[in-house]
Amino acid sequence: MAVNEKAFYITKEGHENLVKELKRLKSVERPANIKAIEEARAHGDLSENAEYQYAKDKQGFINGKIMELEDKIARAQVIDVSKICEEKIVFGATVTLLDLNADKEVAYKIVGDTESDIKQGKISINSPIAKALIGKCIGDEARINVPNGVKEFEIIDIKYI
Repeated sequence: MAVNEKAFYITKEGHENLVKELKRLKSVERPANIKAIEEARAHGDLSENAEYQYAKDKQGFINGKIMELEDKIARAQVIDVSKICEEKIVFGATVTLLDLNADKEVAYKIVGDTESDIKQGKISINSPIAKALIGKCIGDEARINVPNGVKEFEIIDIKYI
C-alpha cells in the first residue's frame, strides 16, 4: 500500500470520527483478535486450523486499517466550520438548494472525500455539484452537467454548523 503524502481537507466532525475509529481498533478490536489467535493456537496443529488462519487474516486487516487511519489523521487538514463566517459557499458549508428541475429543496454539506456520504447529505468537495457551488452566494443559480442532462439549482441558504 503506497502512502499518499498529500494533505486533504476534513471537517472537525470527520476528524473526530477517524480518531474514534482508530481508538476502537486499537483498544477493542486488536486485543480481541490477539485473544482469538491465542485461543486458536491452543487447539493444536496450526497448518489445518481454520480458526487460527481466520484470526491471522483478521489481524492483518486490523493492522492495515490502523495504518491507514494513522496516515489519514497525520495528513488531515482539519477545518472547523463553526468558525467560518462566509457569505459565499466554501468547504464545510451546508447548502440548501432549490432543484429547479424537480421543484424541490435539497441540502448538502460539502466535506472531504473521506467523509462524503450522499445518504447523509454529505458531498465531496471534488464532486461536480460541490465544484459548481463553490464561491456562489444565496440567490445565485448553479448549472451542473450530469449524465442525463443539466441540473439547475438556486441557492436558498448557506450555513456553517
